[in-house]
Amino acid sequence: MGTYSRKDFLRLSGLASASLLLPNFLKAAAEADVQRKLLAGNTNGRILVVIQLSGGNDGLNTLVPFGDDLYHSNRPGIGLKANDIITIDKHFAFNGVMKGLADLHNAGHLAMFNSVGYPNPNRSHFRSTDIWQSASGADQNWSTGWIGRYLDSCCMGQPQKPHLALEVDEVLSMALKGNINSGIAAGNPKRLYNLSNDKLVRNVSAAYVPHDHGHEHDEHNVEYLHKTLASTIQSADYLHTHADGFRSKRIYPQHEFGRQMKMIAELIRAESETVIYYVSLPGFDTHVSQNGQQNRLLNVYSDALKQFAEDLKEGGRWDDTVVMTFSEFGRRVKQNAGKGTDHGTANVLFLAGGSLQQKGILNEAPDLKNLDNGDLIYKVDFREVYATLLEKWLKTDAEKVLGGPFKLWDFV
Repeated sequence: MGTYSRKDFLRLSGLASASLLLPNFLKAAAEADVQRKLLAGNTNGRILVVIQLSGGNDGLNTLVPFGDDLYHSNRPGIGLKANDIITIDKHFAFNGVMKGLADLHNAGHLAMFNSVGYPNPNRSHFRSTDIWQSASGADQNWSTGWIGRYLDSCCMGQPQKPHLALEVDEVLSMALKGNINSGIAAGNPKRLYNLSNDKLVRNVSAAYVPHDHGHEHDEHNVEYLHKTLASTIQSADYLHTHADGFRSKRIYPQHEFGRQMKMIAELIRAESETVIYYVSLPGFDTHVSQNGQQNRLLNVYSDALKQFAEDLKEGGRWDDTVVMTFSEFGRRVKQNAGKGTDHGTANVLFLAGGSLQQKGILNEAPDLKNLDNGDLIYKVDFREVYATLLEKWLKTDAEKVLGGPFKLWDFV
């Protein structure tokens, strides 16, 4: 390998970090000779889309337990009234801005869990997001994510393809980082393609020749940087090609999240190999004047998901797709003095898709009478949902990915 300037090194490292963070790069160097296999062939074309409502969405004003008097007495200022909801039954209703989600429910394409969380919940946005993305316990600190470990588990023996798990963003979340394999972050495939087309990057990648460096750690790191660049460039080329492969005529919400969901639909309809897509909708940290901000975001989420479902139906891919929506925690039951809500614990979780085996509300209503210091007590461990998706939808060994057994449900 030739000698590079500091500026050249930063350019190369910047591209590599589009798919991998440096700590994982160093950690994975010792295992860089492990072969990967193509996991797309393992899933029979099934796709998982993960949506994170970042900031801690208030589940009680999303799937509203309007039939419980305690809901109204705890929320005299922000509790949704009859004109603000779309009723499901005598107890539950959707927030009235979520007509798209109500349509999916009426069509039998939506399932909902109440009171999803984990033992000893943490109300920090960062820590709770780490727990949800790594699938660790609250007393554990893991450096890899559940999707990354899925890639590790399923991709041994085949060339690395980071685009098999794609985060539609500029920065890769912990969820997609594995010990050996990681997904890729691409907020805009064209921009990633242009970056990867840099002459220096292409020359370095083209000059790459695999070596066996034995125990020479520094050489391992250089080798791994080369491999990372090569696989990232290949994925950038692949995504750029498929991003132009289909143009949706659907009108998504005029919002960044709408553009991201449209991009995912176009990649799916262009027959991309990507198996797992990850996307976030931020802004749900509603401590003050909650209803206006939350309603705007829920409307964007609901409308975008409805258009996404219709897009995939038209392309014959909705039955192959499950969309899971979560937030890192819910909000407290009682409203605060600013007509908002503070960080809480358990929350609602949505599942959407054309071939769900169970539909509607899958478990009991949130218990607003028996609280833990003002917070909902979780009834479903979020890792049970992950285990079910891994084992039954993606057809992989969930225990191997999650580090232990968890209850499996029958929604897929």
